[in-house]
Amino acid sequence: MPETQLTFAVPKGRILDEALPVMARAGVVPEDAFHDKHNRSLSFATTRADMRLIRVRAFDVATFVAHGAAQIGIVGSDVIEEFDYSDLYAPVDLDIGHCHLAVAEPAEQAGIASRDSHLRVATKYPNLTRRHFERMGVQAECVKLNGAMEIAPALGLAGRIVDLVSSGQTLKENGLVETSRILDITARLIVNRAALKTDPRVAALVDAFRAQAQEAA
Repeated sequence: MPETQLTFAVPKGRILDEALPVMARAGVVPEDAFHDKHNRSLSFATTRADMRLIRVRAFDVATFVAHGAAQIGIVGSDVIEEFDYSDLYAPVDLDIGHCHLAVAEPAEQAGIASRDSHLRVATKYPNLTRRHFERMGVQAECVKLNGAMEIAPALGLAGRIVDLVSSGQTLKENGLVETSRILDITARLIVNRAALKTDPRVAALVDAFRAQAQEAA
């Protein structure tokens, strides 16, 4: 009886470019079609007959792995913290995808003390955002956006935003400044807890990623 195929979930975007060399050193190498920028497929073969890759949105990586549809994946720690899935285990910090989650607001408002006990904030991280402002004694009404966060204050949708910040250039171009740092972020290897316990191949992959992460440190 042939082994069931492992599914390895990876996120679209910036992290993936940094993750591919790390994956290759751990023995996870996608087929050539994966690198074709015009290829819209979501599922790809690898050099291992018992493994395929799926390329999905970062938040969906965590969902697929947490529910066992994928056994292993790579995602930013922001996604892990936002969802806090009990069936998700993040055993290896890959030390790539460095950025941070921050509060930003229009530059003309920055530094002005606010006594508001209620704020409207545009973000795709409502749970992290609410927890951050709760620690400050402020109730945050979160307006969920999946992109174009930086334009929300100018259009009157929200007074502040919470979003990922790397260089800060996008904030500057939209007249915003960072006013509070919430979370430092790196990409992590994640696995489904049940799969880790029942499939030796998953444990072997964790060991491979951990070994190459230690070598790089």
